Amino acid sequence: MCLATTLGPLTLKNPLILCSGVLDMTRKSMEHLPEAGGVVTKSVGREERLGYGNPSVVEMEHGLLNAMGLPNPGVDAYVEEMRGHAIEVLIGSVFGEDQASFVQAAVKMATVAHALELNMSCPHAGSYGAGVPTQAISSLVSAVKKEVKVPVFVKLGAENIRERAEAAVAGGADGLVAINTVRAMAIDVETGQPILANRIGGYSGPAIKPIGVRCVYELAQDHSLPVIGVGGATTARDVLEYVMAGSSAVQMGSALHYGGKTAFRRICDDLRSWLREHHIKSITEVIGRALPNNNL
Repeated sequence: MCLATTLGPLTLKNPLILCSGVLDMTRKSMEHLPEAGGVVTKSVGREERLGYGNPSVVEMEHGLLNAMGLPNPGVDAYVEEMRGHAIEVLIGSVFGEDQASFVQAAVKMATVAHALELNMSCPHAGSYGAGVPTQAISSLVSAVKKEVKVPVFVKLGAENIRERAEAAVAGGADGLVAINTVRAMAIDVETGQPILANRIGGYSGPAIKPIGVRCVYELAQDHSLPVIGVGGATTARDVLEYVMAGSSAVQMGSALHYGGKTAFRRICDDLRSWLREHHIKSITEVIGRALPNNNL
């Protein structure tokens, strides 16, 4: 049973991708997950960023709430860390507060990555990420595309996703990534204060999976370019939901939190078993099965 899939010119041995922000600060930590079809780096900017203070992560009943604040060592230091990596498909995540900083980070990250992911959807980082106005997305993507030769994917949040996706596609995006964490917060009822140091954070985990699946489903109907699903997938059935909604691949982070570092191997085994039971030779035969125009 074949799990290989493609993202434009990229071929992944399986559809599971380690998402940004999980075990991806160093080359060694990423190389410890050879079962992944691909790996997305920590989101990196032009300059070093310390991020927010603690508490920065809260475990909730059905997921995790975090406000890390995009901490990173800056693109120059990160690129040096990644030189000579042994990762089969490395997707470099970059962010910026304006077009120039996005382009500078992207150009440098492209020297070590097989593709780029423009993070335009961090829900708690002010002018970064989700702070990119919808009307600026097209020109920003176009500016990055002019300077790099690798595929450029755009990561979007659930809010106004169809409109923002239209802008990304108009700018020449090679693929769309949906979704990022959902803007949320938690309050300590004893103190009457928000728990996170930043007050507002991003909610991830199983609770947001239905939102992610819906967003992928809509984007796959609107556009023919590859869509990468992300948000709360922890099992093979979760992955299949995203794939049937139109995802060519699925990014995962919660799976490692709940299932440990062997989660990718187990999920791949379960995907092969499902394909075998349903007499399907390749995972690509399932992509978009739930879409209205599907002829299966």
